[in-house]
Amino acid sequence: MDVNQRVTILASLGKHLQNLSEESKAELYAKMQNYNNWFTPSQSEKALEGICRYLDQQQLTNWVQYYSFDNSTLPKDIGIIMAGNIPGVGFHDLLCTLVAGHKARVKLGSSDNILIPWLVDQLKSISNELAENISFEERLSGMDAYIATGSDNSARYFDYYFGKYPHIIRKNRTSVAILNGEESEADLELLAKDIFTYYGLGCRNVSKVFFSNASQIQTFMKAMEKENEVSEHHKYFNNYEYNKSKYLINSIPHYDNGHLLLVESKELVSPISVIYFEIYASLADLQESLTGLEDKIQCLVSKDGWFDGSIALGSAQDPEVNDYADKVDTLKFLLELN
Repeated sequence: MDVNQRVTILASLGKHLQNLSEESKAELYAKMQNYNNWFTPSQSEKALEGICRYLDQQQLTNWVQYYSFDNSTLPKDIGIIMAGNIPGVGFHDLLCTLVAGHKARVKLGSSDNILIPWLVDQLKSISNELAENISFEERLSGMDAYIATGSDNSARYFDYYFGKYPHIIRKNRTSVAILNGEESEADLELLAKDIFTYYGLGCRNVSKVFFSNASQIQTFMKAMEKENEVSEHHKYFNNYEYNKSKYLINSIPHYDNGHLLLVESKELVSPISVIYFEIYASLADLQESLTGLEDKIQCLVSKDGWFDGSIALGSAQDPEVNDYADKVDTLKFLLELN
C-alpha cells in the first residue's frame, strides 16, 4: 500500500466521521463522559471536528506532497505513549505513523481510552488492512522508535527508558496571549475560546496573558463573562472555588468575574480556572521576557497574529494537520527512520 492509498483511506474515514448520525455521536460522547467527566459532549464534539479537519482529503494531499516516501522499506514498530488530557489528543501521532507506512503500537492515556479505540474500529470498517497496523499495548518494549507525550516528570522517565532509541519526547507546554489594547470585544471573545475550550486542560490553551496597559484588565475580564457556562461543570467550579479561597486566605491580589481568576505572576502555567498576567512596558521588554521560553510555549496568540511568531486569536484550538506539537515535524522524523 503506497502513501496515496493510505491518504485515500484516511480521507474516507474523515467522510465517514462527518456523516455519523446524531444518535451514534451521542452514544460515543456519553461513553467518553462516563469514563472522564471532563469530556463533556460539547468538548468531545470539538475534538472530533478537529480530527475530521485533519482527515480532509485536500488537507492530507497538500500535507504529504512536501515529503518523500520510500515504499521499498519495511515498516517500523513505533511506540506511541499518548497523553489523556483532552479527547483524542494522541490521534495526530497515530495519523503520522499510518501516513508514514509504519505500525503504531499505542499505549493509551489513562484518562482517554475510549475515543482512539473507537476511531480504530471505524477505520476497520473502511480498511482492515490499514487498521491492522495499529495495536494497543500495556507495555512498549523493543520498538524501533518512540513518541511519548507527558509531563516534565514523566519526560525524565521516558528519556531514561527510550533515550537510546530514535524518539520524540514531549514535556509540559502552555500557550500565551499578547494584547496591545487594540482588541475589540469580539477579539477578546475569540481569546476566550483559546482559554476555555477543554476547560483549559490542553497545551494549546492560553494560561497567561500579557497586557500593554493595566486599563485592559477590566475589559478582558468582562469579555470572559460570556464563557460563564464553564462554572456549570462541577470539577471546573471546584477548582475555581479552591483557588479563590487560597487567594483570599493568603491575601493574594486577584480579579474575579465569578468563574475566572486573574492573578499577576511571572509564571506561565496557571491552575484550572486561573489566568496569569503581566503588564509589559514595551515590545522590546516583552521579547526579552519571552526569550528562552520557546520550549515552554506551544502557541502565541495575538489579534490577527500581529505579534511575531503568533497566530490569530481564537485559532489556538484549531490546528491544521501540519501544525506539529512542540514544533517538531513528526512525519519527517518517522520518514527519516527509513
